[in-house]
Amino acid sequence: MLRYIKHNMSEIAGIEIFPIISLLIFVLFFAAVLWRIFKMTKSETESYSHIPLMEDQDSQDTNETKD
Repeated sequence: MLRYIKHNMSEIAGIEIFPIISLLIFVLFFAAVLWRIFKMTKSETESYSHIPLMEDQDSQDTNETKD
């Protein structure tokens, strides 16, 4: 099966750049996420840690008012 794919892909001109571009996009995105995480302040981390609990409380409040 891989033989057929390799054969068809080898006939496309300039195809060898696409794996390099996709790897570059992945590495840049991963580096940006890591940079954002390391630059977060303590207050941002605390506010993000409470988000799941706040959403749960909001949904419970709306369910109680509907009853």
